[in-house]
Amino acid sequence: MIFGSTIRTTLAAILLVAAVMPAYAHVGIGTASSFTAGFEHPMSGLDHVAVMIAVGLWAALKGGRAVWAWPLAFVGVMLAGAALGMLQVPVPFVEPGILASVVALGLLVALAVDLPVSAGVAIIGLFALFHGHAHGTEVPETAAGLEYVAGFAVATALLHAVGITAALGLGTRFRGLTRAAGASCAAVGIGLAFGVL
Repeated sequence: MIFGSTIRTTLAAILLVAAVMPAYAHVGIGTASSFTAGFEHPMSGLDHVAVMIAVGLWAALKGGRAVWAWPLAFVGVMLAGAALGMLQVPVPFVEPGILASVVALGLLVALAVDLPVSAGVAIIGLFALFHGHAHGTEVPETAAGLEYVAGFAVATALLHAVGITAALGLGTRFRGLTRAAGASCAAVGIGLAFGVL
């Protein structure tokens, strides 16, 4: 009983903190030359925090292999997208794709959409490409750039873990709270799209 209360309180705190963080466009914000800068960057954007937690929530709702496959797919494809960005390979619709990811992944959680693991990997991978490319375009062509990439990969994985832990901690009894968190994520995406947040 105490464990469930702690998880609910933690989830509420995370959502509250996420709600007051400023939303930044990706390119040109801050420094991109150290592990610490890379680790901090995903935490500074409401879009990134919401999506990473949503991936974890959705993976936990699905259960089974999705708990590790979906976050791993996101981090892996995000790194590939970062490489494309670092190489200045153009990817169309990056910023709209990032905004769409916030709404879509939030809705997938809110509606508890149950897709095959492979379909989830494809959806998550597409959105991860956009997020990775946006980060990769910020990275200098030096060894410090690789440290930056490592930092945002670790931070992303930790945010996935927050979502997974929250959803698993709430369990089936409080599945509605997990879905409500997904709806909040979708609302954040809509707010960002219309410039409200």
